[in-house]
Amino acid sequence: MNHSIHSADRATHLKIVVVALVAGIMVAGFGIAARTNADYSQTAQSTQVIKAGKPVVVTSAGTSEIR
Repeated sequence: MNHSIHSADRATHLKIVVVALVAGIMVAGFGIAARTNADYSQTAQSTQVIKAGKPVVVTSAGTSEIR
């Protein structure tokens, strides 16, 4: 058994590379499988432009004051 990565032989390095590759493929596969196939209704589909109104200052009394 190789207790150090520095003294490990070729087979041990190959095992480490294979395990890392399999783990990476599993993470990528999980990410692809986890996405939804919805129609992406949250994306911007409207053509309306929202314009900013007048600035409003909220006071500590709970009333609004328009500058």
